[in-house]
Amino acid sequence: MLDILRRIVQDINATRDLHEALNLIVVEVKAALHTDVCSVYMTDATRGEHVLMATDGLRPGAVGKVRLKIGQGLTGMAASRSEPVNLDNAPAHPAFRYIAATGEAPFHGFIGVPIIRRRKVLGVLVAQQREQRKYTADEESFLVTLAAQLAGCITQAEIRQALERLDDDALSGTLFLEGVSSASGVALGEAVVVFPSTALDQAPDKDIDNPEAEAARFRQAVAAELAELQRLSERMRLLLSAGDRALFDAYALLLSSDSLVNGTLERIYAGNWAPGALRATVMEYANIFVEMDDPYLRERAADIVDLGQRLLDRLQEEQTVSRHYPDHTILMGEDISVSQLLDVPPEKIKGLVSVRGTSTSHVALLARGLGIPAVFGVSNLPPGRLNGREVAVDGYTVRVCVQPSPTLRQEYQKLIHEEAELSRGLQHLRDLPAETLDGHRLDLYANSGLFADIAAARNSGVQGVGLYRSEMHFFLRDRFPGEEEQTTIYTRILRIMDPHPVVLRTLDIGGDKSLPYFPIAEQNPFLGWRGIRISLDQPDLFKTQLRAMLRAGIAYPNLSILFPMISTVSELTEALELLRCAEAELREEGFPVQIPRIGLMIEVPSAVWKIDKLISMVDFASIGSNDLTQYLLAVDRNNDRVAKLYDSLHPVVLAAIRHVITQVQAAGRTVSVCGEMAGDPAAALLLMGMGIDSLSMNLGSLLKVKWMIRSVGYDEAQALLNEVIDLDTATAIRERTNIFLDQHGLSGLLRVGK
Repeated sequence: MLDILRRIVQDINATRDLHEALNLIVVEVKAALHTDVCSVYMTDATRGEHVLMATDGLRPGAVGKVRLKIGQGLTGMAASRSEPVNLDNAPAHPAFRYIAATGEAPFHGFIGVPIIRRRKVLGVLVAQQREQRKYTADEESFLVTLAAQLAGCITQAEIRQALERLDDDALSGTLFLEGVSSASGVALGEAVVVFPSTALDQAPDKDIDNPEAEAARFRQAVAAELAELQRLSERMRLLLSAGDRALFDAYALLLSSDSLVNGTLERIYAGNWAPGALRATVMEYANIFVEMDDPYLRERAADIVDLGQRLLDRLQEEQTVSRHYPDHTILMGEDISVSQLLDVPPEKIKGLVSVRGTSTSHVALLARGLGIPAVFGVSNLPPGRLNGREVAVDGYTVRVCVQPSPTLRQEYQKLIHEEAELSRGLQHLRDLPAETLDGHRLDLYANSGLFADIAAARNSGVQGVGLYRSEMHFFLRDRFPGEEEQTTIYTRILRIMDPHPVVLRTLDIGGDKSLPYFPIAEQNPFLGWRGIRISLDQPDLFKTQLRAMLRAGIAYPNLSILFPMISTVSELTEALELLRCAEAELREEGFPVQIPRIGLMIEVPSAVWKIDKLISMVDFASIGSNDLTQYLLAVDRNNDRVAKLYDSLHPVVLAAIRHVITQVQAAGRTVSVCGEMAGDPAAALLLMGMGIDSLSMNLGSLLKVKWMIRSVGYDEAQALLNEVIDLDTATAIRERTNIFLDQHGLSGLLRVGK
């Protein structure tokens, strides 16, 4: 059966349109089951009907004409129940409906299996037998498995057919494609499809006789690329903030690192030519990142490959094909790279659409910095069929609209205008406090991980850095940085932000984000060796980092230290003991260190319910809403099958956060939220109602959140929270919160959030 299933799916994928695919299905399934009839009914949700679209065994004239109302007959029952219906004598069942046009009177054996994709019933696969026959469990399993496979095939076929209809003026319409993640905003323009110029992973190995000359050729390519990165950085200087231009610094660091350059040179001197040596080195390090479950770090693999691709193009002296970019370019591709984005004149690029990628990729971060709407993870996107078409990119609803109707086009143009007006109108808030109409004030901080981010934060009007990811400096090296090196890094960070507070998080690596030189392979990395668990198991590394942080704080008392992934009291106790040990050692060595404010991250359910004890041991708590939501709901938000179940406004998440805030403040400590929830105005409104002390977010969200805070009363936020906290779904909570925002003149924020 498995071989038959595989063959059927392959045959379907090779068909040209939906009609051909469905006809192939009924013929092959009928033969596989040795049954008298196989039919496919497709669901027409707009008309509330199941339509007979293909059959082998019933009257051919019935195709397209026989229609069952939703829930009608045995076919409708299989669809409405979303489960197989398997009967040996169908006419005897009360739900049986005889349809003369099909000629199915003689048939008794019946099995109907719903074809479902992401909770949506696309149709029903039906088999029938003249004599009484109960299809076996193996046959039923075969049909269920086939129906699951068919769902994706049918979706692809429907898209191909829809695109063909778009080419026919008489049948023209609009095609919507859904993504998984996005950069917010709306764009309208012409699709320009791009593909990689060269496949880096296909660069062959080749023996060389003169390694010195080949090494010189490689060094020349590196030098040329460094110069090009400098040129691009200058070109973007007036368009991007210093934080957004950090990408160029990261690329330059990679080009200067021992890992990439020296690794390639070692392979060249071992006898391989530069392209092959570069491929092997890049893939070695990229694969380490690909295996990480942390979305931000996993996306760094694309940056490494992109940089390797640029170097390979230089080595092979390939000239970039001159491409025409229209004034309103929507860049599309299988996996758009930073290089492809930067190749488009900044005044022409309006939007991005990619089959792969997530909101944590560098191209997504760069898109946000440029103010470019984007949609990623559009798995059904056929980019090769869309070049030159008019496309709307909706980063708020996370979907792509191909060939919008005149009415839709007008609506998108209106939204684009409103977005531009909103952005310009918020700039005056930069230096104003985040204070409600009735005088309640919140502190707004920035999340960061690179020096350039810090510089941008310093000039943006934020009150400090609420989360500095210290591991980013570890990832840009080929070894663990020593105490002196880390001290220099942390001192520079504190100096740039002085006197504003900076919260340095200790090393947060693990099975989900392994360092290239400290790989960890685990079956379930999110529940594995990560965060504080590694630090406690490697006290030498942990104490080195703690000593460096304490030394940096000698000259700059704006330091706070944050421990990640605390799940038990004993973990926090051990971490604090090692901190005191580091302090004692430094004092013995003559360093006048002081233990700064210490905090813990609340990211796992066990910490939520033990918060009363944990908070008594530290000075503050920081809620990592991304991981906390993921753990509470058991949802991997980067998995496109379940990503829509992830929502930080879920009532369970809100209840957990409210519990933490209540317990922390009862103990006389402060509490913040540093996940994406902090930058979502709707979520920030409810967090404010809970009494949160501060919010830490990416800089792009800061002015919108500040606008919300300055437009409402604290008592109103509390009343809204009490109204929605007992609602049963995140959807209901968001809808009610959006009504509140609209009533307070904040309609410009309604499309911001999940």
